[in-house]
Amino acid sequence: MAPDSPLASPKLETPRQAVAGGDTAALAAFWQEVSQQGTPLVESLAGDETHVLVTFLWRAAEATQDVAVVSNLSGRMGASEAMTRIPATDLWYKTYKLPADTRESYQFAIAGNHVTDPLNPRQHVFPDDAEVGLTGWVSSVLELPGAPPQPWSTAHPDTPAGQVTQHRMRSEFLDNEYRVWVYTPPGYSRDGPPYGFLVILDGWFYVQFIPTPTILDNLLADGLLPPLVAIMAGHPWDPTRQRDLACYPPFVDFVTKELLPWARASYHLAQDPAQSGVVGGSRGGLAAAHLAFEHPELFGHVLSQSGAFSWKPEAEREFYWLPRQFAASPRLPLRFYLEAGRFETAIETDFGGEQDFLAASRHMREVLKAKGYEVHYREFSSGHNPVNWQGTLATGLRALFGGETENQRA
Repeated sequence: MAPDSPLASPKLETPRQAVAGGDTAALAAFWQEVSQQGTPLVESLAGDETHVLVTFLWRAAEATQDVAVVSNLSGRMGASEAMTRIPATDLWYKTYKLPADTRESYQFAIAGNHVTDPLNPRQHVFPDDAEVGLTGWVSSVLELPGAPPQPWSTAHPDTPAGQVTQHRMRSEFLDNEYRVWVYTPPGYSRDGPPYGFLVILDGWFYVQFIPTPTILDNLLADGLLPPLVAIMAGHPWDPTRQRDLACYPPFVDFVTKELLPWARASYHLAQDPAQSGVVGGSRGGLAAAHLAFEHPELFGHVLSQSGAFSWKPEAEREFYWLPRQFAASPRLPLRFYLEAGRFETAIETDFGGEQDFLAASRHMREVLKAKGYEVHYREFSSGHNPVNWQGTLATGLRALFGGETENQRA
């Protein structure tokens, strides 16, 4: 989404004109009002109910020369876009015309140092994980009034909680060791019918960045999901992840011949693929679809969040390798939930530079629909990050496994 013109925000005209006329008190009054109301500024557009003007503000000393907004709002992941200073003031700004349902994380870059917005209390914490090799950070969150609610992402003291246990598993196929988190629902027991289950790729991400156990607890409590076991396999944040999740046969062997047999021996899991699914985001979404393609006898559902479906093997010239495999093969007994963000049009990859993940998910949807698959598809006004995925994960789970009830959170 391209930035709007530098002087688009009507609210900035008052301090700009006042300072130009020598009224410095007006600038102080403006900052006092902004401090009370919070930022970014959000303004309606005449004749356009689907978009708003959003203006990010930074108050900086006169000597500051380099101020930028870091976000996905331009479509380019983590893009740093320069802010403009109103002359003779401490006010820096950047205005965007955005969909009225936008939810997006952002930071400010001040002389190269990334910081949160001090006037916005909404934040998303990305914790450290030394084993993954990731240093944590905190981002501010832009959440416009029209953004879809995320009622199942917050823990509630009156909601029964499942149990999460962490394990370690050595893979002979991958010659590596992985952490595996297993979520069992409240009241889990080996007595009675076996449980449907999810295999969730990038398990550390879905435990630490997305509150998956909380989401499952809430959906179960609201009668929107059956009790499910979630097997969340982690990856280090290094080239082995990029390799493993790129339709890599040894990774398929790891999941189907090591991880899943171990899980079946350890937990009371259903054999029917109609009660199982595989979940992943980004390259994990690609891997999820590939696992189900190779083993529909094990997995009946695929939930892909912003899947990297334009991926191709290094030796090939043509992109979209996995969609081509689906197109050339008989229809399998699989159901799909696919989604992508409107700000995911320029994601840097190691298989072909910047890739349009929004176009890739749309293409995958069309390939699957042409083959007769059941496909639930959704787009959202956000970028490639968990701030939105934590809400849409619940949407995907409900689409594939859920039922409806009147006992739903507001």
